[in-house]
Amino acid sequence: MSLRFGYGTNGFAGHRFEDVVAVLADLGYHGVALTLDQPHLDPFAPDLATRTDAVRRRLESRGLDVVVETGARYVMNPWHKHEPTLVSDTDRDKRTEYLRRAVRIAEELGAEAVSFWSGTLPEGVSAQQGWDRLTSGVTEVLDEAERRDVRCAFEPEPGMFVDALAGVAELRRRLGHPSRLAVTLDIGHCVCNEPAPPQDCVHQVGHLLGNVQADDMRPGVHEHLEFGDGDVDLPATLGALLDVDYRGLVSVELPRHSHAAPAVAARSLEALRIAADRARTTATEATG
Repeated sequence: MSLRFGYGTNGFAGHRFEDVVAVLADLGYHGVALTLDQPHLDPFAPDLATRTDAVRRRLESRGLDVVVETGARYVMNPWHKHEPTLVSDTDRDKRTEYLRRAVRIAEELGAEAVSFWSGTLPEGVSAQQGWDRLTSGVTEVLDEAERRDVRCAFEPEPGMFVDALAGVAELRRRLGHPSRLAVTLDIGHCVCNEPAPPQDCVHQVGHLLGNVQADDMRPGVHEHLEFGDGDVDLPATLGALLDVDYRGLVSVELPRHSHAAPAVAARSLEALRIAADRARTTATEATG
């Protein structure tokens, strides 16, 4: 089995979508992690169906797979980053509508998954209130996903209400372990915020993996870095993905690198390919 590599459109904020696709395809990527935001596919702008179809045709023309990401910063509130969320005090319905639209777009694109997270719990809100809000909102999203036959993947995000894999496990438990709800694993987050390294995290949730984001990080610092600038053991992590027979995209997540997107994407793919080769070599030696 070979791993398939993608790149997030949030790292190409200065490019038109058709140019993002061209650059990534020409570099040799297998797919795109499409954040629903301007300028690439704004889910709240007019003629969504027409624009979604154009995105689908563009991806198909270059043979690229896709996952749908929902970490748009200001698409719903021009003043407050990521607001409202699934655990906000007000306007949570705007977030669930955004996510339902994401599910519908994923159906139209034939996306592998829709990835989303909890949001940050407002000051003064209890953990129980947070769980009540989160489970209610996620249930609405999963109902839409069931109707559309779309897989969802929940991401633990440092600093948010659900910030680690243990929180995702608790969410799934509270929802009755729904088959539609997989896990998004950002391997950099494992270094930043998990008690175990990325390769161990992969083995921990391998059977539930629905989406993987790839970047480097340092312990305790939520800053997405290029490979080699942090503490992620990339060959070991990719080897773990091979171990658990992960079949989805492994998509580079560098949202603050748009100023040099083509060069960063090229370096990232080279690092991933070298690490994957090392992982395969290690596996062969271990079984030989």
